[in-house]
Amino acid sequence: MNSNRNASEKFETLIRRLSGEYHDNSGKRDVHPLQGRGDEELLDAYSRAVTNVVERVGPAVAAIRIVKGNAGDELKSEGAGSGIIIAPDGFILTNHHVIENTSDVEVLLVDGRSFKAQITGIDPPTDIAVVRVSANDLPSAELGDSDALRAGQLAIAIGNPLGFQNTVSAGVVSALGRALRSRSGRLIENVIQTDVALNPGNSGGPLVDSRGRVIGINTAMIFSAQGISFSIPINTAKWVVGELVTHGRVRRAFLGVAVQGRSITRRFQLHTKKNTNIAAEVVSIDAGGPAAEAGVRVGDLILAIEDQKIETIDDLHKYLAKHPPGKALTLTIFRKNELVDTRVIPGEA
Repeated sequence: MNSNRNASEKFETLIRRLSGEYHDNSGKRDVHPLQGRGDEELLDAYSRAVTNVVERVGPAVAAIRIVKGNAGDELKSEGAGSGIIIAPDGFILTNHHVIENTSDVEVLLVDGRSFKAQITGIDPPTDIAVVRVSANDLPSAELGDSDALRAGQLAIAIGNPLGFQNTVSAGVVSALGRALRSRSGRLIENVIQTDVALNPGNSGGPLVDSRGRVIGINTAMIFSAQGISFSIPINTAKWVVGELVTHGRVRRAFLGVAVQGRSITRRFQLHTKKNTNIAAEVVSIDAGGPAAEAGVRVGDLILAIEDQKIETIDDLHKYLAKHPPGKALTLTIFRKNELVDTRVIPGEA
């Protein structure tokens, strides 16, 4: 009987502690740590940061609706995503996969206005697209610096998940420097990983820091896991937008080769004096392409470009993505037991 009473008293004491209403025998109130004033202020600061960001950036977040197929087409379908206005004269940043395979794009703003949008440019390798509406003095967002991000800092996503307009979710930056393979097969470098809850429809919407600056474009979530979402760094998006707006496309260097990773023996390392475990073996060459014209052959092992180590097709893509077409570069190739430096003038992909 006493044991039951003691258990009951302990349970009541626990409830009082959690609610901040417990008093000890001296009559002194014992406040649970979670009820402290400092924690309340911290919570209020967190809430203020999120609400300030929503008030500042929310009006620049657009809902994007698309229609695929003709009006009488039985396969006609509708889709939805998000976008962020990056210029008052109507430029809107979103994901390529949001507007893929359609020319019928409608943009809806928070204030209720809607516009037909024209596609300015797309870049499947980074899953970035730019559309434009015919309007001026639109609310626009400030773009931040994704290179300055740190793991653990606050991240806020605003978008239209499942059609619910201007929905907010918050979390932290979980990791930086991730690589995510786009639908085109290329790796997207320095992807931001967060634990911010994303759902279909969030794609193309902004990931924002505590000062309301866009640090990423939300692009993917892992359906089989919770708390793992990815965003394209805004610095990557800035470069892509500049290319799309200026040239209508992203210009990338092109060699005209297909390669595969090939394991390297210790003997090979000693012979070539190259500290590498894998080399990129050329398995095919485009006839008339830059590599073919420079004399690259099937079976060549590409060890480096301009002294930067190359081991896989992804290493090759990473280098060429930053190299301007038409500017010569040097391939370090191993062929028939000797190292050969070959000058190649890459074309435009």
